[in-house]
Amino acid sequence: MVGFRPADVPPSAAVKFVGAGTAACIADLLTFPLDTAKVRLQIQGESSSSAAKGKQSAVKYRGVFGTITTMVRTEGPRSLYSGLVAGLQRQMSFASVRIGLYDSVKQFYTKGSDHVGIGSRLLAGSTTGAMAVALAQPTDVVKVRFQAQARSPGHGRRYCSTIDAYKTIAKEEGIHGLWKDNLPCHFISAFGAGLCTTVIASPVDVVKTRYMNAALGQYGSVLNCAAAMMTKEGPLAFYKGFMPSFLRLGSWNVVMFVTYEQLKRAMMAANHNCTNML
Repeated sequence: MVGFRPADVPPSAAVKFVGAGTAACIADLLTFPLDTAKVRLQIQGESSSSAAKGKQSAVKYRGVFGTITTMVRTEGPRSLYSGLVAGLQRQMSFASVRIGLYDSVKQFYTKGSDHVGIGSRLLAGSTTGAMAVALAQPTDVVKVRFQAQARSPGHGRRYCSTIDAYKTIAKEEGIHGLWKDNLPCHFISAFGAGLCTTVIASPVDVVKTRYMNAALGQYGSVLNCAAAMMTKEGPLAFYKGFMPSFLRLGSWNVVMFVTYEQLKRAMMAANHNCTNML
């Protein structure tokens, strides 16, 4: 290691793992209001189940900034960060595995070879993606549930804390309730970038949000949820929250990957200095 500049030393798996998770958390902190606005727009129109339970009708949101403004006015600024704890838990677990372990898994499949084909890359991406989804899925469910519940006087809240949400969902819906989604949704969302990613993934993301936020027994399956949306609200319902999703995707990726590179350099430099001191 001596004689190498920090930037020239390949980062270890631990550096990638911690760096990716930390960078993802920083990106989430900066873009979380956009994610919350996206969820509110995606569940808008699904008022029948709430009305059946005697809850107040859903607030009508219009556009990204209209949604944010309405939430701040009616629920206070803190509502934009409802579910943040679960969101940070999700990023630390999801990004750490999906991004931090990608190179290690890729090397495992190629057995250390310098030649890496597209097949190996897709296989490594699918493997880390599946691992990340399996690990982080409960945190995503809790995050969506918190983002979907309104903070208004007289409006009963489903959960009082993040821990309470995990316990309540597991108790009322079973352990499988914390993994309320399916892997194909996330794999479809993974292909593409920028606008293309948003266009392709938006219908899947909307269905995922609706399904995660649904009451027990409201939908028989993910496909049933999608069919109900198409029948009751039409095809445009699958693109609710498109603009905040697009804005968040772009800004999140910029913050995340820039931060990730800087954190890797900083941790490698610190490790390099400690090695020299010893």
